Parts: sequence; C-alpha cells; structure tokens
Amino acid sequence: MITQHSLILASASPRRTELLRQIGVPHTIRPANVLEEAPYPMAAGEYVMYLSRKKARAVAKSGEIVLAADTVVALDQQILEKPADQPAALEMLRLLSGRTHEVVTGVTLLQDEREETFTITTTVRFCDIPESWMLSYIATEEPYDKAGGYGIQGKGGLFVEAIDGDYYNVVGLPINPISRRLETFGIKPMFA
Repeated sequence: MITQHSLILASASPRRTELLRQIGVPHTIRPANVLEEAPYPMAAGEYVMYLSRKKARAVAKSGEIVLAADTVVALDQQILEKPADQPAALEMLRLLSGRTHEVVTGVTLLQDEREETFTITTTVRFCDIPESWMLSYIATEEPYDKAGGYGIQGKGGLFVEAIDGDYYNVVGLPINPISRRLETFGIKPMFA
C-alpha cells in the first residue's frame, strides 16, 4: 500500500501547498525547474497539459507519485501567464476588465509508467475595473506570481463579478478532481 507521504508536489506555489494541506494530503515539495514555453503554438488546454507533464516528468523518481499543475488565463485565444512587471500587469488587467475569460489548469499525476493528465476550465467575468483600482492593485506584490495578473483568493477577488466552475481551479489547483484521482493512486484526503 502506498503511503500518503509518497506524494511529491512539483511546484513551489504556496497556494498549491496550502490547498493540499487544506484537504489533508501530506506531500513533499520538489519544484520543477523547467522552461515554461510551448514548442509550437498551442491552445490553452493543450499548453497546460504539456507543461504539467513536463514538470511531473522532470522531478519523477521511481515509485513516487508526482502531482504537477500549470494554470493560465485565456482570453480570446490569447494565453495570459504571470506578468513580468507593473506595465505587463496593468496591460493584463485592462484586457480583462469588463470581460469574461477562462482559467485553465492542466494537472498530471505520475507514478512510474502510469500517467494521468487532465484539464479543468473555469469561466470568470470581471467588472469594469476602475483605473484607480488597477493602479493600486499593481502596486501590491499580489499580481506577479499569478496567471492573468490577479489572485481571486486575495485582493484580486474584488474584480470578479461572476464565476462558473471550480473556484479552486482559479486559485491554482482543482482539489475535487485531483482528490478523486489521487484515491486511485492510494492517496486519500484526510478529514481529521
């Protein structure tokens, strides 16, 4: 029987770690240091599956169960990843303001020859964001390590008018479908 301590999280994301802790899944953090770029133009779903597989394979060791994920924001076929600086964050917020976008996460679970990869998509609608809010928000540290330049679980949640789908997917780790699949690997969430 595989123990719960054999899960490896191929991510340095504090949000992903916190979500796994929230559902009682012990894990070890082993960030995957891979180049996050597509080998050719890809749609958002294909891209996040490609990256999650790449991350999982980069850290995998024999017998271990690896969980890797990649999340992007997609707007009109354009992929918005993490903004590099304030001008990029401001440009992203202006693009998203008053519009509906998709948050797409690719997840890979890997153990030796067994590999499962899937995507979850959530639709998010933003209000018309006042310019003063955008400028105040990009002055914080919050936008710079998040796809699309906002964190729904933080101050960026202020921009959200509606959400259709998995909230935790927007945070960065869709915990319900992951938990169900982890059970097939012998890892169960703990409620105690």
